[in-house]
Amino acid sequence: MPVIKVSINGTETSVEEGTSVAAALFNNGVWCYRTSVDGSPRAPLCAMGICFECRVTIDGHAHRRACMESCRAGMEVVTGG
Repeated sequence: MPVIKVSINGTETSVEEGTSVAAALFNNGVWCYRTSVDGSPRAPLCAMGICFECRVTIDGHAHRRACMESCRAGMEVVTGG
């Protein structure tokens, strides 16, 4: 797989193309993707798109499931946590 550049919370990083956004976040030390209404940290639970705990903003589109999206060159990922 070719190595590509993506932006995670404003920091450019290199990942293999096709890596899930969730894996890219974990590999870059991001453990909290958002917070719940009571302020609890949230991150992937099921890793197969069922629980919706891994929601992030990708290229300006909110509520994207990080476990279901593959990294693409130039992608911008922003977490809420």
